[in-house]
Amino acid sequence: MIDKLPEKYLENMKKLLKDNYQNYLDSFNDERVYGLRVNTLKISVEDFLKISPFKLEKISFTSDGFYYNQDERPAKHPYYYAGLYYLQEPSAMLPAEVLEIENDDIVLDGCAAPGGKSTKLASKLNNRGILISNDISASRCQGLVKNIELAGIKNYQVICEDLIDLQDKLKNSFDKILIDVPCSGEGMFRKNPELIKNWTSKSNEYYSHIQKDIIIAAVEMLKAGGQLVYSTCTFSLKENEDVIDQVLKKYPDLRILKPKIQYEGFSQGIYEHLKDCIRLYPFKIKGEGHFVCLLQKGEKQKKEEAAKYPRCDIPETLLDFFSLVDFDLTKGNFKIINDKVYFVYYNNLDLNKVRTIRSGLLVGTIKNKRFEPATSFALALNKKQFKQVVDLKVDDIRVIKYLKRETIEVNDIDYQGYVLVCVDGYSLGFGKLNNGILKNMYEANFRWQ
Repeated sequence: MIDKLPEKYLENMKKLLKDNYQNYLDSFNDERVYGLRVNTLKISVEDFLKISPFKLEKISFTSDGFYYNQDERPAKHPYYYAGLYYLQEPSAMLPAEVLEIENDDIVLDGCAAPGGKSTKLASKLNNRGILISNDISASRCQGLVKNIELAGIKNYQVICEDLIDLQDKLKNSFDKILIDVPCSGEGMFRKNPELIKNWTSKSNEYYSHIQKDIIIAAVEMLKAGGQLVYSTCTFSLKENEDVIDQVLKKYPDLRILKPKIQYEGFSQGIYEHLKDCIRLYPFKIKGEGHFVCLLQKGEKQKKEEAAKYPRCDIPETLLDFFSLVDFDLTKGNFKIINDKVYFVYYNNLDLNKVRTIRSGLLVGTIKNKRFEPATSFALALNKKQFKQVVDLKVDDIRVIKYLKRETIEVNDIDYQGYVLVCVDGYSLGFGKLNNGILKNMYEANFRWQ
């Protein structure tokens, strides 16, 4: 693969890495590694390790990440469909890991698709505060929504905006922001050789202008005392330290924080005054490569106590169904848009002029004055939150049949009507049980692939 790398790129890397240049070239001979991150919204790391069918190795710079063997194909396991884990390149786990999330934070994931960082941020919020996941591409937002729903996240909204435009609508609005910005992708060359074809000697310059505009927009949207993570999957000095250097000069109250998590495989930022930036190289860690910088805007402010709200009213059409559900109705309210019913967490953001893809947790749809619950709502519940449960063992052939949207027989329980279908206690979706026959309500976009 090395012979496919552009000569100018190799010159840049030799200048950047100096004595480590040969180590970098040698890393192209290493086998690619694969990462799995446990979704702690649904299961603790300890409990997952007890039931995991995979051979896992801890990723040292994360709290919940593991290497797995490609041959084990975790995307073809029912636990994946239950949202117990997310598959993510190991070094890409670091940006969300270093952002210091606190209870009730208002968090923006500015370049969110396909959802790896959003799902991690949501697990750190732990159903408190609000997560706004944004991506400039409407098509990429569809995959983002699906991954968020698989993870069982409740306190989120998905929007589709250019951050440069968004900054005027949401100035000084967020406690924490993560921007994993578009870049030349130099850290992905080993994983995806096709990216090499797109690299030119002008790539770094081209992306650096976009990145500078994005980070300026992010700083404008950050509250005083708030934290911002800037990250890329490239090695370019121009796209990393030079961008940070420029934004520090523009905003004197902005400063770099040394992340609390440290690891022997981390490399410092290239410039002395930016040494607390983190560089990940494939010859020092088991991963492809990343750049991460944690910033703070001014001094940390005393946080206002979160407002307390009364329990919201359940729309009349939903009353029968919600007699089966134990769901915290003090954190948000129902919102009905074009017959779609959402549960939207309370927040003080004004998103009226923002292009919204998903207004909150999709609870279900009203059809002919009757309510039908959504798979996304099932995935946001645990077994104890629904009165009628069909809990199948992972090796039960009915699990795959259910995930393929087939009708299954359930003769060992007496329930009638809506049931929450689970695998080993973890929710998958809904069904409707009638005399031992379960009508499958699992939605097509989640089906077994």
